[in-house]
Amino acid sequence: MPKPEARMMRRRLANAYLSSVISITLVLLLIGIASLVVINSGSVARYLKENMKISVLFVPEAGEQDAQEYISSVSSLPYIREARLVTREEGEKELAEMLGEDFLDVFETSPVPVSVDVSLNAEYVVPDSLAFVTEVLAASPKVDEVDSRQPLVAMLNENLAKMAAVFGVFILLLLFISFVLINNMVRLSVFARRFTIHTMKLVGATKAFIRAPFLRSALLQGLIAALLASAALWLIYYAARSSFGQLFEIFNMVALLESTAIMFVCGVLICVLSTYFVVGRLVGAAKDELYY
Repeated sequence: MPKPEARMMRRRLANAYLSSVISITLVLLLIGIASLVVINSGSVARYLKENMKISVLFVPEAGEQDAQEYISSVSSLPYIREARLVTREEGEKELAEMLGEDFLDVFETSPVPVSVDVSLNAEYVVPDSLAFVTEVLAASPKVDEVDSRQPLVAMLNENLAKMAAVFGVFILLLLFISFVLINNMVRLSVFARRFTIHTMKLVGATKAFIRAPFLRSALLQGLIAALLASAALWLIYYAARSSFGQLFEIFNMVALLESTAIMFVCGVLICVLSTYFVVGRLVGAAKDELYY
């Protein structure tokens, strides 16, 4: 029967291995969530830009038939994504919600004109292109005014640029912290077996022979942690999607698969590289240095 000391040592190693896997899993989950957000940042920006509405207001005497003809003429333009008619009744209802239901009582006729809401392809929702599009949309004699919301577009583009910079710095910082944390966890796990490494060195084992079982263990550790982190990420994704379905329409399955691949690459690569260097350092250490 194995000695109590041997059983205790195996139990300690198993607990250390388990705690290391759990810690690495949590770190990889953070990497996966961050990478999912970054990968989808382009889709989020496109979604916001394509849902910006340009209001084309018609002259008072223009009717719905005129607006329909206008929609037919502009829908074929390459920068127009969608054009939708807003009737007088719809406009009155929107104003009533903002100003109160009795605001029309002071007018003999409805002051709300027929209008068309236009959304553009994302590439054209920038100040220079928007100015050109506004001129084209306002060229019709039946158009009274075009509200292109250029200040809002400029603010949107500026904020998106700031968000991209912030997320870029955050991802780099997260990757650095992840590497340090995983490297320390692997180093502690390997350091607990430093006397085994020293014994193998004393009997003439080469560095490659000593590293081999540790690298296999690190590879398995990285794969298990990445698998657990991926499962957690997919569960979080589908739980959030069921609660915020409309928001998650801009997130696609390809981005989720890419984030999963990033977690596997980071988990395996960091674990294996950390183990490689730590074992190499312990193999070259003197016996006295193993006690510190």
